[in-house]
Amino acid sequence: MWESLAKMLLYSGVILVVLGGLLLAGSKLTGLSRLPGDIFIQKENFTFYFPVVTCIVLSLLLTIIINLIRK
Repeated sequence: MWESLAKMLLYSGVILVVLGGLLLAGSKLTGLSRLPGDIFIQKENFTFYFPVVTCIVLSLLLTIIINLIRK
């Protein structure tokens, strides 16, 4: 039982690292870092950035890719 849990955690970690690397590389190459609709507030000593639209676009793309792979 513990071995299967350990394998699942390891695989999940590897997948998260790969996806994180792809997102970092993709945002620099494709310009996904600042889409219209993302919340960006900058004041004197404060910067807040919440990528609402970017998250939605990435979610849709990953959903399509995963559905294509599963079929």
